[in-house]
Amino acid sequence: MHFRHRFPFAAALWLAAFLFCAPAVHAQAQAAPPSLDNATCLSCHDGKKSKLEVAGVAGKPRALHPVEPDKFGRSVHAKMQCVACHTDITDNADKANAHAKATSTPLKKVDCASCHQDLWDQAQKQGKAAERPGLAAVAKNVQAYHKSFHARPNADDKTKANATCDNCHDTHSFNVPAKTSPEYQQWRMSISQTCGTDCHTDQLDAYKDSVHGRANDKNKDAKAAVCTDCHSAHSVANTTGDPFKLAISSNCGSCHKEQLDSYKATYHGSITTLGYSYTAKCYNCHGSHEILKVNDPKSTVHPDNRMKTCATCHNPKKGLADPPPGFASFLPHGHAHNFARYPQIWIAFQMMAGLLVGTFGFFWLHTALWFYREYQDRKAHGGDRRVRLDDVPADLRGKHIMRFSPIWRIAHLLFALSLMVLTLTGMPLFYPDVPWASTVMHLLGGPKVAGLIHRTSAVIFAGVFFWHLLYVALRIARHWKTFRFFGPDSLIPNLQDLWDIVAMFKWFFGKGPRPVFDRWTYWEKFDYWAPFWGVTIIGVSGLVMWLPGFFGSFLPGWVFNVAAIFHGEEAFLAVVFLFTVHFFNNHFRPDKFPVEVAMFTGTLSLEHFRREHALEYERLVASGELQGRLVDAPSAAKVTASKALAFVLIVVGLTLLTLVGVGFFSGM
Repeated sequence: MHFRHRFPFAAALWLAAFLFCAPAVHAQAQAAPPSLDNATCLSCHDGKKSKLEVAGVAGKPRALHPVEPDKFGRSVHAKMQCVACHTDITDNADKANAHAKATSTPLKKVDCASCHQDLWDQAQKQGKAAERPGLAAVAKNVQAYHKSFHARPNADDKTKANATCDNCHDTHSFNVPAKTSPEYQQWRMSISQTCGTDCHTDQLDAYKDSVHGRANDKNKDAKAAVCTDCHSAHSVANTTGDPFKLAISSNCGSCHKEQLDSYKATYHGSITTLGYSYTAKCYNCHGSHEILKVNDPKSTVHPDNRMKTCATCHNPKKGLADPPPGFASFLPHGHAHNFARYPQIWIAFQMMAGLLVGTFGFFWLHTALWFYREYQDRKAHGGDRRVRLDDVPADLRGKHIMRFSPIWRIAHLLFALSLMVLTLTGMPLFYPDVPWASTVMHLLGGPKVAGLIHRTSAVIFAGVFFWHLLYVALRIARHWKTFRFFGPDSLIPNLQDLWDIVAMFKWFFGKGPRPVFDRWTYWEKFDYWAPFWGVTIIGVSGLVMWLPGFFGSFLPGWVFNVAAIFHGEEAFLAVVFLFTVHFFNNHFRPDKFPVEVAMFTGTLSLEHFRREHALEYERLVASGELQGRLVDAPSAAKVTASKALAFVLIVVGLTLLTLVGVGFFSGM
């Protein structure tokens, strides 16, 4: 039988079944409300509708949050259900009264941060953290937010935070475009409007007229700084707190790298880099939201306004003298790589670089060749240091000759100690970026205490130097009739020193015998005269920086830039030379290793004296003066104490040299 012939019967059966089941289906539909999927929620919360309202408290209408389906569909939350966040919404307002009741009472605030943190915690527990890099990044942002100024309770309403995720991100349409896309540029340029429209209105008004705001708004330059570049996105800090003050210069430097590098080279920048917030930062000079170009007459760093800007910090109320006129021409971002713009700084740096290269180039080569030659000679003589007893008469063996008087030894010790303290307290400012610098500065008690120690040591250092000048002047005055400025007892270089250098290099290369010397060798004369230019350069430049108010009253500001270069580079030269070349000449060369104590005991064994100063020995023997200068050997206790002192000074010196080396190579 064909189907059409059976249809009346089938239709009758279907109709009977429908009539039988319809009441049950209807009852089930009433008993189970429709599920709250996104389509159901959007049937009311559709942002395309003209006005969204429901009955609120006391019958007053309450606005619903509009959601635009198209934007939500493209957002990062598009695959999520509304009720995954709005957990206290459990029914549909059109089908039951519970939802209407819920709208008349405050709903639980959606906590984006806790949700993302919970997701990350679950991923870690399940061992899937590595598979969720995006979730890890969000969790990191959440943790930063919880510590931020935005997460703190609002001053007017303690039940609310200063800002929540939704204040910055519209969670129903939030999406961060790829950085290479045009959409990202548009999104980035909208950040300042997002921050300023509802919350930071005054700051937004100032920003709009700034060099950054104009570039952003008028020039559509997406690279121009926006709020998050300076304040960060999620770890927003209180601008009056130390963390923000210490971070702001680096934030500025992410765009202005050259300016950041030159800022770090200043006293202000070094102190900031070391972790102390009391010196001037970028915003102290340039302003914060209202930054203008330097040539803008309204700019705080315009030449006509600089003195007023400097006076905000340099004033008696803050314990500093009023800024002198020279401050107006100081070059806070001056550097040695642009002769056309900073000729004085360029010339000063080239001078010091030439001095360093010339000094180290000659003496390090001299040291290397000397070590090699003495080492080879000692190997050839079975390790003998070539200081033999038969070099002197038998009746004089065991005797010593007075080399340095007590007052010279005390002066040498004070000079060494003060220089080491100057190095320890000064080099952290020269290399503030290296890890040891902040640690040393903290152990010293901070920059202010370190500065006091540094200046005290400088006074001692200079005092020893000027005492020496007076001592030498008086000594020459007493013996002016017999004193010979270029004689064997004089430390003034002469032509013989040049021939000694030539002879020494011949010996280095095996082309001649080892030269013999009189009372002072050419390297000892160099060690003597080097502090004259060193103290002059370091002392004068240090004094200029110590008393900026005085010197700035009659000198141009660029003098402070030049003084900083002279002071730092000459200090570097002194430290590295003393703890390499000077240590080698007097302690580390094979003939003297491991330590020479003549400067601490004051005497040399006659055998050693005969070896090192043969011409003076022969001259004293010939004149009969040798006996008058002989003394007994120092006691064993004195020798032991002298060796211990020398060893301590050497260890301290090499430690300081290591710190300086780490700083130098880290800077490169």
